[in-house]
Amino acid sequence: MSMPVTTGPRGPRALVSEDEVLTGEAVALDLQPIGLGMRVLGGFIDAVLAWALYLAVLLWGVTSLIDAGILGQETFQIVAIVLLVVCFAVLPITVETLTRGRSLGKLAAGGRIVRTDGGAIGFRHAFIRGLVGVLEVYMSFGGIALLVGVFTPRAQRLGDLVAGTYSERARRPALPPPAPGVPEPLAAWAEIADVARLPDRLDAQVTRFAAGASRMDPNSRARIAAELAGDVRPFVSPVPNVAPELLLEGVAAVRRERDRAALRTERERAAVLGGEDPMTGAPLARQR
Repeated sequence: MSMPVTTGPRGPRALVSEDEVLTGEAVALDLQPIGLGMRVLGGFIDAVLAWALYLAVLLWGVTSLIDAGILGQETFQIVAIVLLVVCFAVLPITVETLTRGRSLGKLAAGGRIVRTDGGAIGFRHAFIRGLVGVLEVYMSFGGIALLVGVFTPRAQRLGDLVAGTYSERARRPALPPPAPGVPEPLAAWAEIADVARLPDRLDAQVTRFAAGASRMDPNSRARIAAELAGDVRPFVSPVPNVAPELLLEGVAAVRRERDRAALRTERERAAVLGGEDPMTGAPLARQR
């Protein structure tokens, strides 16, 4: 999602909100961060998995090696410390680096770690986050991370502030299905139909009915269609001799197609005035 950006005497200037990122092409990207609650949930899942892995390997793997005589009791503490570093620092850093900011906890919470400019993180960002995370997540039992996250606009923890990252919302709402076109019986009528006089309020009612008619009770659907068609006919010329519901579908489709064509024409005109090719967006050659 993007928003227009104007240029001032000192460079790009836009109405960029706090949750938007201004790219080098002066386009504001709407990159929504996940909330603090979901960040806590994702961090809790990752911490539980790390502790489970550590205890499983320590109690079963290392203890089995000691019982088998492969390791001695004097090396148990050294192995335990090395295993602690691997589970709580090396493994999280490796996972975030290879997955570009994802982990099981972040996937469950619907987020991923990105740079503050919206780009994918690299090893440096994951390394800084991992080292600082040992202090603020594991050594303080998440207290420092929670305290910092409460007072930052993107629910960033201390490691995010140092590394220049935050947790972006990775799950996007599903796009609605494409709106149907003009019904086949009304194709010829749509080319000459005049529906521009339709009031805005009535147009909104027709649009809502056309979008949700399939989910309505058949009796209510027929009654509402007849009432709306009676309100629409005085503003439509010529009036096709079709069923009320088919008339409403045709009117909604014609209005939608013409609004889309008007927006396309306006965009092409603005591109030409701005010195760009309306088809490709490339700068037009300047005439001498």
